[in-house]
Amino acid sequence: MRPHDMGTLFDEAAAGGARTVFHLDRPFDIAPDAGTRWTVDSLAVLVRATAARLAAAGVRPGDRVAVVKDNHWDYDLLACAAVRIGAVPAQLSARLDTADLTTLLDRLRPAALVTTSAVLARCREAAAGPPAPVCVTVDTAVPGAAHLPALDASGPSGPVRRHADEPLVIHHTSGTTGVPKLVVHSTRTLVHKLARFEAVRYPGIGIRRDDVLCTASAYGHGRTFCWTAVVLSLAPAGILVLTGDDPDTADPLLRAHRPTVVEALPATYTRLRPLTARLDNPFRRVRLYISTYDAVHPPVLRAYLSASRRDRPLWMQGWGQTETGPLTFRFHTRRSALAPDAASTTRRLGRPVPGRTRLRVVDPDTLHPVPRGRPGLLLVRTAALAQGYVGEPDRWDAKHVGGWWATGDVGVLHRDGSVSVLDREADRLPGMSCLHTEDMLEHRLPQALECVILRDPDGAPLPVVVTADGRLDPDAWKHAAQRLPALPPPTVLAWDDVPRTGTGKVRRTALARRLTGAAATGTGRWT
Repeated sequence: MRPHDMGTLFDEAAAGGARTVFHLDRPFDIAPDAGTRWTVDSLAVLVRATAARLAAAGVRPGDRVAVVKDNHWDYDLLACAAVRIGAVPAQLSARLDTADLTTLLDRLRPAALVTTSAVLARCREAAAGPPAPVCVTVDTAVPGAAHLPALDASGPSGPVRRHADEPLVIHHTSGTTGVPKLVVHSTRTLVHKLARFEAVRYPGIGIRRDDVLCTASAYGHGRTFCWTAVVLSLAPAGILVLTGDDPDTADPLLRAHRPTVVEALPATYTRLRPLTARLDNPFRRVRLYISTYDAVHPPVLRAYLSASRRDRPLWMQGWGQTETGPLTFRFHTRRSALAPDAASTTRRLGRPVPGRTRLRVVDPDTLHPVPRGRPGLLLVRTAALAQGYVGEPDRWDAKHVGGWWATGDVGVLHRDGSVSVLDREADRLPGMSCLHTEDMLEHRLPQALECVILRDPDGAPLPVVVTADGRLDPDAWKHAAQRLPALPPPTVLAWDDVPRTGTGKVRRTALARRLTGAAATGTGRWT
C-alpha cells in the first residue's frame, strides 16, 4: 500500500492486512485507559472515534484545529482524525514558550484548540480572550472547555475528501533563532512527494516486514506526520514509541522488543547513549539508525554503531527543513565514524537526493553564484516545497530567489557534489564556523553532552559547554580549545539549564539573551 489519504490511512492499512503491533512507553493521552499495546485495527477505531468527537465539539470542514499537548504519537492520531472530517490540523509543541505559543495561535486563528488543562490555563492567563472559539481538553475537564473523552464518539466522522493541493497540515519550525514559522503542507507536497518517496523498500535501507522500528521523536513536529504515512504503508512487524529520553524509562521497552531500526532526535540519541554501554545493551539487533533535525556528533555515532552486533550497521543522516522535507542524505559506518577526520566532516551532509533536489550556493549579499568549495547561502529547488507561512506571506515571498528557495543556512557545495552546513545565517560569526567549532570541541571533550558557540552583543564568540553535572575541568577546556579560533573560557551548564525547542535543539537566541541580557544575530534576512 502506498500512502494516499491521511484521513483514512489507518483504515486503508487495516483493510490491506497490516499486522504491525505498536508498543508504547506510556498510554496515549487520548486513550489513557487503553493500555500500551495497539494493533492497526484498534488504531483505526481510535482515529474514527476521535474524528467523531471532534465533529461533536463543532469542528467543521475547512476549520483549522490547533493541537498542543504532551509529547506522544497521538499528536498524529489527532491530526489524522481532523483530516478525516475535512479540517486542517496545526501541530504545536507544548514546549513552546507561552509568548511564542500565543503568537502562533494569534497567527493561526484556529476554530478549535485541542490541548491539556495546563496549556489552556497558560493561554488564558497570557491572552485577553479565549485562544479559540472551541477548546477541548484531553486530560481533565475544565470550565469553558469540552472534554474529549466525554464527547460523542458514535456520530459520523467522514471521510471528507480534499484536493491534493488544498492545505493538509500545518507544522512549525524549530524556532532556534526566534519565534517559529507556521508552515503549510498539502497532500501533494507531504504525501505524494515526501512520504511516497520514503515508502519504497530500498535495498539495505528500506523498511522490511520483519523489522522492529523504534521512534523517539518530537511528535508535534513535521517529521513524524510524514513518518506515520510511511510506516503504515510499509507495515513492519513492530513499532516502539518512546515519548521521553530518560534511559531508565526507555530501557525496559527496548529490551522487551529489541529494535532493528531506530529513528530518534539527535538530543535523544545523546540522552540515551548510556544504554549503549550496558552489558546487554538494547541496540544489539539494530541494522539501521536514522537521524534528522540536526547533525549527530562522532562520539555518539561511534557509541551506537559499536553497540550493534550486526556486521555492517548503517547510520543514515538526513538534512532538510520543515519547509522542504529531506534535501540530502549521508551514510556513516563504523569505519567512517572512527576516521581521524570524523569530527571535521560531521557537517558534510551528503549529496542532494538524485532527481528530487537541486542545491546551489550564492553570496548572501549580492545573490551571485559562488564557486564550489567557497561558503555562501544555500538555495534549493524541490517539488516538495511547502505552500507558505501562516500569517507571514511577505516573509515567505522574500525567501524565494529567482525560482530557488533560501534555506537560511550558510554552507559549501564541494567539488564532489556533497554539501556542508557551516552555520545558520542568523548565527554566523566572522572568521569561524560555529557548528564546525562545536563539533571539534565535542570530539575533544568526551565529558561534554553538547557544546554551543553563541554570539555576544559585541559580535565575539560566547562558548557554552553542557555536561551532566554542570562542571568542567579548566585544563580540559584549555586542551580542547587549542588550534581553534580564539575562544574565551566557557559558561558551563547542566542539560536542564539550557532552553530548548521541542526537538531538543538549543534555542540560541534565548540562551544568549539569558547569559548576556541581549541577543546578537546576523541580518536575519533569510531566517
